Amino acid sequence: MPCAGSGQDGEFRLGAHKDPRFKIHGEVVEDLLSGLFWPKDANILGFPLPWEEALAKVRELNRQKFLGFSDWRLPNRRELRSLVFLEAKNPVLPPGHPFTNVFHGWYWTSTTAAISPRYAWNIHFGGGRMFYSRKDEERLLWPVRGENKYLFATGQKHCFDSRGMPIDCLGTGQDGEYQTGIPWPAPRFEARGEIVRDKLTGLVWTRNADLAAGLTTWEEAFAVIRELNLRKWGGFSDWRLPNINEFESLVDCATHSPALPRSHPFKDVREFYWSSTTSFYEPVWAWALYLAKGAVGVGLKRGRHFYVWAVRGKPWCPREDSNPQPTA
Repeated sequence: MPCAGSGQDGEFRLGAHKDPRFKIHGEVVEDLLSGLFWPKDANILGFPLPWEEALAKVRELNRQKFLGFSDWRLPNRRELRSLVFLEAKNPVLPPGHPFTNVFHGWYWTSTTAAISPRYAWNIHFGGGRMFYSRKDEERLLWPVRGENKYLFATGQKHCFDSRGMPIDCLGTGQDGEYQTGIPWPAPRFEARGEIVRDKLTGLVWTRNADLAAGLTTWEEAFAVIRELNLRKWGGFSDWRLPNINEFESLVDCATHSPALPRSHPFKDVREFYWSSTTSFYEPVWAWALYLAKGAVGVGLKRGRHFYVWAVRGKPWCPREDSNPQPTA
């Protein structure tokens, strides 16, 4: 269908883009969008392993100066997800990417799931879902290195073992130790009447996080947004359904139920929300944010599965040379 007037992600095409996206340095690939460096081989071990063993393996790689470097780390969830390109599948990587041996399955991140610290976040590189798994389950390892200057920090500041017990972060290699990424302003949100500005991303959200007062289908969600604009909610007529990356930017990985900063000013926050982003893996589905957990998944468009929240404004891109691109 034509994108014009649909209100879908494909119409607005907000997000950052670089062309070319990647630069190859022998067996290491530089992501020119994030500034991070990845092994060209996306399955360096050839087998999956439990979470704590993955962290230990990264320490071993550093002792061995893997590919000439000793500063590898297990990526946090925003670092690993920065590779995901949602207009592709099997794998969910940008067209023409230089990586080899990309497994169309789950990869570990260094970020513990706040809702249950015996679990850690992992990302599926076949379809792009981000959920959590028990730390004793086996997933693949794809380490990263380099300074994280262009991605937002996850908010996680503590570390946990595979039993979910708090531990000293020093030497663990976990997200809570490195806390890489752009730090958050304090306070993060500024509320003015019925609108809230996120000072980290530059986006403006409705203070009411349940605009339909109940569950809707995906198409009904867009109708709610159109009505919002006709009414000039908060004095504005450019509200839209957020794309999935905009929604994920709200998540504080240190909290759950909801996975928002504890001092957030929103009201009527619900468990799950429609995004404007269609699933490329199966277009009868759309991406959704599971806000109680902080997970990124999908839902069947025709069912009344999720709630409606609205956003406006252009997301702030740390790179001045970034250009609009569809949910890259």
